[in-house]
Amino acid sequence: MTLIPAILKDESLLADAEKFKSDKKDFHLWWLGQSGYLLQWKGKKILIDPYLSDSLTKKYANTNKPHVRMSERVMDPRLFRDILVVSSSHNHTDHLDGETLVPLIKNNPHIHFVIPEANRVFVADRVQCDKNFPIGLNDGDMHIIGDFSFYGIPAKHNEIERDDKGNCKFMGFVIQFGDWSVYHSGDTLWFEDMVDILKPFNIDVALLPINGNDPARGVAGNLDVKEAALLGKAIGAKAVIPCHYDMFEFNTADPDDFAREAEKTGQRFSILKPGERWDSSSL
Repeated sequence: MTLIPAILKDESLLADAEKFKSDKKDFHLWWLGQSGYLLQWKGKKILIDPYLSDSLTKKYANTNKPHVRMSERVMDPRLFRDILVVSSSHNHTDHLDGETLVPLIKNNPHIHFVIPEANRVFVADRVQCDKNFPIGLNDGDMHIIGDFSFYGIPAKHNEIERDDKGNCKFMGFVIQFGDWSVYHSGDTLWFEDMVDILKPFNIDVALLPINGNDPARGVAGNLDVKEAALLGKAIGAKAVIPCHYDMFEFNTADPDDFAREAEKTGQRFSILKPGERWDSSSL
């Protein structure tokens, strides 16, 4: 199978980011594949749930659940420099990948690492870092890093799971900076109170999974194409950018189906290809 090519990759993506380093007004997003994004505002860079290796393809080769890659890898994680923050929404490898995060943290000595507090010990072991290094959030918590505020939002994957101290194991994050507000849901289904939690943030862009919830896949599920469109509309998001598709053959969805559902609801959206850039001037 021919891999879906990246629009920009490696040095060409970094060069594209450099062109907008001095933009003081708009922020920019590059889709890194699966649920991973590079966010840049005023030259500051944040990586959200990056999966930039073939670790899962190697792990599940010759099993009954092969993770056959569909798209090119967008970035060699060793190329990233001057990253202010990296986040992980939960412990599944496509959101917490040692082969991505170990070299990334090594090459960015001043980086901040935002995680669910419940996952601290697991994260430190996988990423080979001091257990006190990550910044742990629970739902309802907020932490400020430079000009960016991170708010913890619960996620249901497939349940809202908590540790024995009541900390969420699966989370999303609202990231606020300047006049902007971005919601990255992590992996989640729709849950009670979700809309009420998110509406007060006045979300500009919601980054939502669309691969759905099919128990036959043998993995936890997510919003489907219709639910992602409806959730964006319900929380008043100015735009939805779908994710969690075109990475693994067994666990994907057709973004054109999402486009049709978004058009039905009147929800503005943008569909990105791997390595493609989106910027807030389109809002």
